[in-house]
Amino acid sequence: MRRLVVDNSPESIAQIQQEIRRNNDSRYDHRLHGILLVAQGQTCSYAAQLLGHTVKTLENWVNAFNENGFNGIKDEPRPGRPTSLTQEELLQIDHDLRQNPREFGYSQNLWDGKLLSHHIEKEFGKTIGTRQSQRLFHKLGFRQRKPRPLIASSDPEKQADFKKTDGDPTIL
Repeated sequence: MRRLVVDNSPESIAQIQQEIRRNNDSRYDHRLHGILLVAQGQTCSYAAQLLGHTVKTLENWVNAFNENGFNGIKDEPRPGRPTSLTQEELLQIDHDLRQNPREFGYSQNLWDGKLLSHHIEKEFGKTIGTRQSQRLFHKLGFRQRKPRPLIASSDPEKQADFKKTDGDPTIL
């Protein structure tokens, strides 16, 4: 297997070291460290072993750096999976969350992720998980509230039966 080299190594080493100090993106920094090792004369297999990657990963980083410089190894934006809910549905959900769940026929007094997930499936025919429903609360500006536990109250009749006295202050 032929050994890869970083083009213009002495100048590239200085530039890479400066870029490592300036940038806060750890994935990018990690790639820079791998390329720096290769630029300093280490093999891709040594750098891969040192950084915990495959040789192919290091080769890809070096080739991308050689072709496009620092821009070749930066992460591209990852927007994630698009939402399955439309803007109108989100507005309706926001409106619904401001109502008591009992108004929709549910037995709970407070909304939670599981209930919201069920409500979205019932109202819009779209399935989202409980955790995604919890994220939706946050996205819409709601905070998590837990119902307060009910403090047990005693039965006054049972209390009267249990007392040793009948409440007459003259009896001790």
